[in-house]
Amino acid sequence: MEIPPLQIADFKVRSRLFVGTGKYLRGGEPDYELMRDALAASGCEVVTVAVRRERLYDKQGRSLLDFLDLKRYTILPNTAGCFSAEDAVRAARLGRELLEGLQNPGARWVKLEVLGDKKTLLPDPVETLRAAEVLLKEGFIVLAYANDDPILCQRLKALGCASVMPLGSPIGSGQGVLNPNNIRIILEQLKENDSDYPVIVDAGVGTASDVTVAMELGADGVLLNTGVASAGDPVTMARAMHHALLAGYWAFRAGRIPRKLYATASSPMEGRIAPRVAQ
Repeated sequence: MEIPPLQIADFKVRSRLFVGTGKYLRGGEPDYELMRDALAASGCEVVTVAVRRERLYDKQGRSLLDFLDLKRYTILPNTAGCFSAEDAVRAARLGRELLEGLQNPGARWVKLEVLGDKKTLLPDPVETLRAAEVLLKEGFIVLAYANDDPILCQRLKALGCASVMPLGSPIGSGQGVLNPNNIRIILEQLKENDSDYPVIVDAGVGTASDVTVAMELGADGVLLNTGVASAGDPVTMARAMHHALLAGYWAFRAGRIPRKLYATASSPMEGRIAPRVAQ
């Protein structure tokens, strides 16, 4: 069953699964064929490219972009690997210039990621706000990666970010959604007066059930990379992620039953056949 497209500013995307292009390796070298096949299996429409970190050319001189159908995919430039607002703004401008030359619509937006330190790779909230303010003034459509902090997420929305992307857990950790209560609060607050405001859970996905959990909380989409690229079979895992997102989307809208301390019989207790009494 098809699901409605997701509107982010003036972008409308059919798939709510956003997939990264990094970490697809074979023998320590980029495996672009594997990346291409996994992206296709995921059914995604938007793919992220880390402008600052990604090696766009391998030892054979092949470009990552040669393996992306730019008519099929919208590229979402990512400022991953940046640890200051200045670096993030510079990377965003570079991504815009690159994609304008390729005539890809992704030149108009950026996934803003400003990290606090190299060990945890958690977002730096102060630098993220600083970078977002500059990029918004320059006309970028900003999708802001953030901690699962309701106050920070509110401030990023108030600045004018087209989407806020709270983390499920640290980048590449595979721990899934560690703080579902904060994600619920973020969703409630950001959608209070704007039910269509897009909130996308980003980072920490380890397997398909993590995607389902995020969508069952009411998220509008999920962005992932490592959970597919580093899986034993990336193509099969990408396919699983696609179906997991659909399951979570419909489960949230169907409405789960409440959790109860005690059992509730599936069949009514009334009207049972009385047990035969021995004479």
